[in-house]
Amino acid sequence: MNANVRNRIGRVPLLLLGMSSLVAGIWGGLVRLPLNLPLPANNANWITFHGPLMVCGFLGTLIGLERAVGLPGRWMYAAPLLTGAGALAMVSGMMGHWPLILITLGSAVFWIVTLRVVKMQPVPFTWLMSAGAFAWLAGNVLWWADWPVSRVVPWWIAFLALTIIGERLDLSRFQRPSRWSAPLLWVAIGVFGAGLLLTAFVQIPGERLLGVGMILLTGWLARFDIARRSLRQTALPRFMASALLAGYGWLALSGLLLAWFSPLTSGLRYDAILHSFFLGFVFSMIFAHAPVIFPAVLMVMPIYTPRFYSHVILLQVGLICRVAGDLSTSVALRKWGAILAALAVALFLVNTVSAFLLRPSPPARKPKP
Repeated sequence: MNANVRNRIGRVPLLLLGMSSLVAGIWGGLVRLPLNLPLPANNANWITFHGPLMVCGFLGTLIGLERAVGLPGRWMYAAPLLTGAGALAMVSGMMGHWPLILITLGSAVFWIVTLRVVKMQPVPFTWLMSAGAFAWLAGNVLWWADWPVSRVVPWWIAFLALTIIGERLDLSRFQRPSRWSAPLLWVAIGVFGAGLLLTAFVQIPGERLLGVGMILLTGWLARFDIARRSLRQTALPRFMASALLAGYGWLALSGLLLAWFSPLTSGLRYDAILHSFFLGFVFSMIFAHAPVIFPAVLMVMPIYTPRFYSHVILLQVGLICRVAGDLSTSVALRKWGAILAALAVALFLVNTVSAFLLRPSPPARKPKP
């Protein structure tokens, strides 16, 4: 067995840890609606920790695994291992602080990994992604200190927003630079960061400024990100650009709703803000980047197919129904929106796995005469 095959097999359990959080988080979210779905006996964690399972268990583990794959040193896999183990403890019904301690330790290791990347390549996009990792760690520490999850959410938003924007900034190096790109980005980041820090002291002004920062970041992405140009291409580049631009729309909407409806506490408006960002923006980014992420993790290249548009479109339709139901207090719209969004994630997994499995075999080599 060669080294590539061993590495690929070794990464699968970590990927499955993240996927278990995804399944439990979505299932618990559907039960919260409520939908009459069965749950494991005496295990309310799927409902109670629906959000943390999605953010820390699934997204945090997946991002930690993706980062470890591209770097030398096996110790970096400790980050997804710890967060995945903490989330698995939650999924299995464990109570107390141990699951939270494991997740927090995993996020601390992940921040150290990003600092290693900054040391190797001290450029703006690596600093941004490290700042996002620190926001995740700070949010988890606040969660460990018994802060309400609603007060932790802005730090989790910062983790994902800064990570994604850092990745897009990395890709923007391959296009002609604009004299306004860097100054406008740092203005948007400054507003966003100031709002984030302010949320820890004065919630409503901080969250409103954070929302304005999200809108400014959307404006920067819409104007300077490479996705706008990729939309003119065909096949996979056009698909990725379409999913990215849809996600940017959800980022703008979540920022607008946050600025308008602060404070984040609970209820339907809170639900609309969270799902606009974490499902609308973040999952659109996942759908767009999956044809790049999974080959990097598993070292297998999927074959692009127009079927990929089906899960992107289904997600957008489901989210429109969900947010419209939240804002209009329509129970039926909220339920259908949640069901369609869950089906979109399931369809995404089916389409992605089938794209791996249905890859054509390489042509046999003819024997030399």
